[in-house]
Amino acid sequence: MTSTQTAPYEVVPTSPLLGAEIVGVDLARGVDEATANALREDFWRHKVLVFRNQHLSPDAHVDAVRIVDEPFDHPLWLRRDENNRLVYVFDLEKAGSASTWHVGGTWRNPPFNIESLTYQAVPEIGGHTLWADLQAAYDGLSEPFQQLLESVSAVYGAYPGDGTPERPPVTETIEHPVVRAHRHTGRKGLFLSSSALRLTGIEPAEGQALLPFLLAHAASPNYAVDFGWKTGDFVIWDNQATWHFAVNDYDGPRAYRKVIAG
Repeated sequence: MTSTQTAPYEVVPTSPLLGAEIVGVDLARGVDEATANALREDFWRHKVLVFRNQHLSPDAHVDAVRIVDEPFDHPLWLRRDENNRLVYVFDLEKAGSASTWHVGGTWRNPPFNIESLTYQAVPEIGGHTLWADLQAAYDGLSEPFQQLLESVSAVYGAYPGDGTPERPPVTETIEHPVVRAHRHTGRKGLFLSSSALRLTGIEPAEGQALLPFLLAHAASPNYAVDFGWKTGDFVIWDNQATWHFAVNDYDGPRAYRKVIAG
């Protein structure tokens, strides 16, 4: 991408475990190759990067994601920006977000590498997003338990669509291992979403007991960070290493754009 910016930036961790705020980068202006390389390394290290007060255009949003990986067109979402089909627009009048811990794209193989949001309108109070570190959650399990999980997968429903010609219903299922090696860093982590239907690779009764335990373990506050949005914020996160929870506790409008990649 074309760049005019060469100034260094500051990295401010948002918690000892997960997330960092990047200070001193104007993504709308673009970044040079050295800055892009540094941002990529900080992204893989911190897993959630926060850029305050960016107010990115749709094209600048796509370019910002492209620093880390190539954006792609979601095959099922229809709320596209009229000028950029890689950007998805969400304009909500009130709370209605996904109030479950989840990773994006479990209906897809492989799921998304990266997700990102930039906000045009935020509620006055509430509407935070939580992220939790699935690699740290894996590290928090005993070695025998980790070994047990190597042969276990979770079953998910494919994206259901809404019955329209553009999004016909899809009823088949897809499986993902509950332990995955990160495609960039190689580090192992849990890979789970609250939408998991069941576990395979163990007896059904064992899976019925194990799945709730894993979901609760990965959602522990010990692995999580809480982020409060402001208008103009841009956040990009590693969908291979984290899952997230959009808190459904607010009134009033909320408007944001999303770009996915990888």
